[in-house]
Amino acid sequence: MAEKEFTQQQLAQFDGKEGRRAYIAYRGKVYDATDGFLWMGGRHQALHQAGEDLTDVLDTAPHGEDLLERIPEIGKLIP
Repeated sequence: MAEKEFTQQQLAQFDGKEGRRAYIAYRGKVYDATDGFLWMGGRHQALHQAGEDLTDVLDTAPHGEDLLERIPEIGKLIP
């Protein structure tokens, strides 16, 4: 199966609100966080919103990028 590609604009459509899927990006990879209990309604800990590239903010999170291994990778973010 071909890897899905997302632009920033396309990624923003998957914000987890009103029944939409919750996708996040990190270091060029796109993950589906929809089923993660920490991403209910597209928000994570009231700090981060699905539909965004979180590359710059993960460095300040209390956890590392290893937690992304628990979330299905579904594609890549393209310029």
